[in-house]
Amino acid sequence: MRGLFVTGTDTGAGKTVVAAAVAAALRSGGTSVAAFKPVVTGTDEPEPGRPMDHELLAVVTGAVPNQVAPLRFGPPVSPHLAAELAGAAIEPAELVTAARDAAARADALIAEGVGGLLVPLTLGYSVRDFAVDLGLPLLVAARPGLGTINHTLLTLEAAAAAGLDVRAVGLTPWAAAPGAMERSNRATIAALGRVEVATLPRVGVTPPELAAAGAALAPERWL
Repeated sequence: MRGLFVTGTDTGAGKTVVAAAVAAALRSGGTSVAAFKPVVTGTDEPEPGRPMDHELLAVVTGAVPNQVAPLRFGPPVSPHLAAELAGAAIEPAELVTAARDAAARADALIAEGVGGLLVPLTLGYSVRDFAVDLGLPLLVAARPGLGTINHTLLTLEAAAAAGLDVRAVGLTPWAAAPGAMERSNRATIAALGRVEVATLPRVGVTPPELAAAGAALAPERWL
């Protein structure tokens, strides 16, 4: 497969916006893009004024939300618990097949994880396992502020331990005039993590806004 797997250092680290920006930029450049997120939780408590993850990814790729995320649960909890509460079973092999089917219909697949790499989809299968099974290079979304050095380097170590290829870290939302801490965080992660560190500003959720922000990342070089 050709594409990227977008993970985050934590829940709320900005990976959906990063994934949507990359997908929108690729699509605006003439690449057909499929988006895939194995599980969405928290549909009972959507964030006011913001689409759910699978809805945003669907908008920027011209897909149907339920095709982007085959499994959706109401409570805002880890996927393995959400499935347990719903009396459902998550079958990893089915998710891998669904992602590969989506990739076969496009030039590139932008897959988004759930929380961080070690979040369990089931008690025996993590987001990291899913990324390994897809075989896509990683783009790590991280916050630019205090604590991000530790969170990001831990994520990079977890990825390396599984043999995953991290192409870059994306810090978001990146201020127009970042302070000394944010600038230092970026340089420190790049030096200690031996990885490219890109930045993405705070961006709206319309396809044109996301495409413009994503184009500045030049994501084609990461595929």
